[in-house]
Amino acid sequence: MLYNDLYDYLKGQADFGRDLIPLPELGQKILRFSFVSEAATLLKDVENPRPALSLSDPTPEDLEGQANLMGFLQLPDGEIRENREFRYLVFAPQSLEKSARPLVLLHGLNERSWPKYLPWASHLVSVTGRPVILFPIAFHMNRAPASWSDSRLARSVSKLRKKINPRLVASTLSNAALSARLSLNPRRFFYSGLQTFHDLNFLAREILAGRHPLFLPGTRLDFFTYSIGSFLGEIVLLHNRDGLFDDSKYAAFCGGPVLSLMAPVSKFIMDSEASESLTAFWLEDLESHARGDPALKELLYGTREGEDFRAFLSLETHARYREDKLREIAGRVRALALLQDEVVPSDAVVSTLQGSQKDIPIRVDALDFPYPYRHEDPFPYGPKNAKAIDAAFREVIETLGVFLA
Repeated sequence: MLYNDLYDYLKGQADFGRDLIPLPELGQKILRFSFVSEAATLLKDVENPRPALSLSDPTPEDLEGQANLMGFLQLPDGEIRENREFRYLVFAPQSLEKSARPLVLLHGLNERSWPKYLPWASHLVSVTGRPVILFPIAFHMNRAPASWSDSRLARSVSKLRKKINPRLVASTLSNAALSARLSLNPRRFFYSGLQTFHDLNFLAREILAGRHPLFLPGTRLDFFTYSIGSFLGEIVLLHNRDGLFDDSKYAAFCGGPVLSLMAPVSKFIMDSEASESLTAFWLEDLESHARGDPALKELLYGTREGEDFRAFLSLETHARYREDKLREIAGRVRALALLQDEVVPSDAVVSTLQGSQKDIPIRVDALDFPYPYRHEDPFPYGPKNAKAIDAAFREVIETLGVFLA
């Protein structure tokens, strides 16, 4: 099937309410498994501030926007049920009963639904013959309340944010929930990543111990990562808790640089105010913020996972530590970047993964496609440039799939 046909077929078949979805035309199946995040307890330390409406004469529309914004903050993060208890998908060959080496696919920032990734997972199964776990990052995909994806609510919040801050850039209904939540509390960037970090370690431990119905005891995980999923995945791999990822491979597509080299302002990711909040907190005045927050300070400066996270904030932070660790795993890492990617520039991927002296032997290739694309949508769906998009899709998935196989 061409990429467009594969996308249509999978989107039509993927009834995520079922635990088994046969895909006879592909010789594959989708399975669904339950997960309870024990790491949700970490979120008890995340403050949930209630913003004041800073308009002198608010209109009824402004008040509606404020009410909808409060709806995004209705529950403390640790009490959001969808983030604690959820289900994840696994693509697998139709005949598979037990597997010894799955791939984990980690998605991008501010993603709310899986259809974009279904062709990726399916073709990875075709290339590698291995199952692919689509694991959602905390507060993303099906780990977020449905209200965060409600276009009417999000549109009113975006309008309010633009009215309060006329200089706001890239505020849209697509990024309103994430932008508002990060603007009010940029700590969420770390805490949601930390929760997912622990979730992935828990999943790896359960699979290795033979407590998963689809995988054989002794099974280890490899990673196919994209965008912010690459940022998370490399921290998981470098940390290597309890040796869970001793020989795991890691493939990054449009991802891999330190936080300071990414440019996330986009109508599909976050607005300028959210980005500025992240920069101010994590890159400009972190030590001061940590001194005023003992729980955060202990996590960032008193744990290995905090140290690993800080090593990927900028090229200067823990540079020797980061580069030594990357050098240790260089043979198990492969990256593809895109020349026209403005969110994760290709030179940022090279600068991080190959080090300041370009002497870390991690292969990073920068591709370019003969059609208009962007970071958030490298394979645009539709009839225009269909054959070129199909060829690009196959080049990416097959290049990284062969590396992972």
